[in-house]
Formats: sequence, C-alpha cells, structure tokens
Amino acid sequence: MRAVVEIRGPREAELPLVLDSPHSGRIFPADFDAVVSEAELREAEDCFVDELWGAAPAMGVPLLAAQFPRTYLDPNRHAGDIDPELIDGAWRGELVSSGKAKIGKSLIWRTLEDGRPIYARKLTPDEVRLRIERFHAPYHEALRALLDAAHKRFGAVWHLNCHSMRAVAGRQSDDGEGRPRADIVLGDRDGTTCDPGFTEFVRATLAGMGYEVKVNDPYKGVELVRAYSNPRGKRHSLQVELNKRLYMDEATLQKNAGFGELQRNLETLLRSLAAHLK
Repeated sequence: MRAVVEIRGPREAELPLVLDSPHSGRIFPADFDAVVSEAELREAEDCFVDELWGAAPAMGVPLLAAQFPRTYLDPNRHAGDIDPELIDGAWRGELVSSGKAKIGKSLIWRTLEDGRPIYARKLTPDEVRLRIERFHAPYHEALRALLDAAHKRFGAVWHLNCHSMRAVAGRQSDDGEGRPRADIVLGDRDGTTCDPGFTEFVRATLAGMGYEVKVNDPYKGVELVRAYSNPRGKRHSLQVELNKRLYMDEATLQKNAGFGELQRNLETLLRSLAAHLK
C-alpha cells in the first residue's frame, strides 16, 4: 500500500514550528467505492495547500501532508466521530460526535457539499475500522511525533494547521449559503488553543500584506488544533484557512495567476514567525 502521509523537511524541527495539511491529498484508495467521480470528490479538497506552504521544509520546519482524500476519511475529525447513517449495522467502538453527521461530514463523508450521496450502500463496521487503522491513526501518530519532538527540543511548539476554503459559503456551510468569505480565517477555538498573542501576530502580519483576515469567523478550528494544543504546556495550535479565490479556479481546480504571490507571502509569514519565535 502506498504511503498515506508524507513528511516534508526534517523529522526533528530546527525551529519550534510544525505545519500540517490534512486535506490536500489526492491519491484515491482502491476500496473507496464511491458512486460520484473523482473530480466531484476533489471539490472538498484543500487543493495545493501543501504546495502553498512549501517554503517550510527548506527552513527546517516539518510539513506533514495527507496523501489520501478528505472525502475518504477526514483526519481533522476524532476517530470516534462516526456517522450512524453510514454504518451497516451497529458501531461498537467509541462514539465522539462533532455534530457533523447531520450533514454527512463526520469522520467518513456520506455526502458531497450539495447533499448528493457519495456511496450507493452503507459501509460495514469492519470497513470503517480498517480506514481508521490505515489512514486516521498514521496521520495522528505522525503529527503527534513531530509536535512532541519539537516540544522536547525547544520546550515549546507552535503548530499551524493549514487549510483552504471556498470563496463563498456552500449549501451545507454553517455560515450561510452564498456568504462571501474573508481572504484568510484564523481559528484558535475562541482563544483556547494558542496564546492570543500568537494569533494576533499572524493576523497582523497577514493584514499588513493587504489581506482581509478574520479570527474564528466562520472557522474556529476542529479536531487537529483541539487535540494537540495546550497553551499552558507551551503547545500552541492555530488553524489557517486560505480563500481559494486567492490562488485557484474552483471550477477547474487549477492554479490561477495569484498562486505565486500567495506562496511568496506565506514564505514571508514563515520567516517572520521564525524570527518571532526565537
């Protein structure tokens, strides 16, 4: 089986900073068995996010990237965030609901953004358990190891959880269909996952580049910033959502003329962070 995660850069960070991109994978497992096309499934992908932050590895900052698609299994969910409507039979494992099952967007997606079903059947408990063991667990183990290594070396670690978002809210979005979104949204779960000063430093740096930046609106951060943050223990996690209109065409899933500029600006942000965290 092909690798399900890729670690770019050193496994031991040279700065107290670690990045991860959980939704940029596009290698479709053979057992997906979806009844919609790969192109339709890729609408949920955070296209090119791992490339946008590509300056990190050369700076000695590890970048963890999922290789599998978000619609197959979402590593930004708890392993127990099971959708009962998708299971053929009883689920006997842990249940930790995020509430996303009601729209088919829990650990394993049941529907596309427009509400169409991804599968023509329900998945067996064994199929779901196998996905968790082969995809969810390795992603979380890799991220935990990177964060622990940086924390051990520096006594503190800062984690950027990297995503992209639709330019305009879709049908199932919490912020209301048709609502235009800011250029960048930072999420720290209302100040609980990192030092507010760190959030403000990132916000101010990006705003100084001319971007409209919002904090916790509409995205506050989900499982990956919740699970690995502990500001009192000097473990800080911040979710970063980039508006797709800045760098790509959402209809064709191709890069647009703004890609290079955004990539350079994110490198500038990383260099600013490197100096700030010393």
